[in-house]
Amino acid sequence: MQMEPETRESLIARLPDHTDRAAWYEFVELYEPLIYGIGRRHGMQPADAGDLVQDVLVAVANSIEKFEPDSQRGRFRSWLFRVARNQSLLRLRKLKHHVAGTGDSEVGRMLSNHANNDPAETEFDAAFRRRAFRWAARRVRENVNPKTWEAFSRTAIGGESTQQVAKELNIEVGAVYLSRSRVMAKLKRAVENVSEEISIAVADQSETHHA
Repeated sequence: MQMEPETRESLIARLPDHTDRAAWYEFVELYEPLIYGIGRRHGMQPADAGDLVQDVLVAVANSIEKFEPDSQRGRFRSWLFRVARNQSLLRLRKLKHHVAGTGDSEVGRMLSNHANNDPAETEFDAAFRRRAFRWAARRVRENVNPKTWEAFSRTAIGGESTQQVAKELNIEVGAVYLSRSRVMAKLKRAVENVSEEISIAVADQSETHHA
């Protein structure tokens, strides 16, 4: 039986133990695409954005013990965003020095524009909520009956008629509603384990799929 994801606080508490591979695997699975996205938004090529991910992971490993969440210093994602932003600046400067002799000013322009076009922390949070939903949905889907997931997906996400889905799946309409309720409850619990914005995460994804 697959264990449910660690709570965000528990995961953070485990990261200082560099031998805890399960914790680091979960952390990388959740945050790697977001860190990579920061690099790409800063104009980095895919290879450089990949290097940025490694830079950030090393920086987190070296400084995670110093992180102490509180209402004034901010949440973990705010701290991680700052780490990623600082590492991206360092990498952009390295790229600038690397191309300085070629007369190519593209990296220089990225650096000069960085202060004005720095990716918003709110965008980072929104991307995390989307990632958390997909992460949770994949795990929930793996642990429910395929017909239960289909009933949920087609009605709650796909917007199909409850009556039509019940007919096509050869189940009662009440069973469709029950499937939706059960899967939604599992999704909320799973998302809660990695993000405090449960309702926002689930609502945002549902609205996105309905659009």
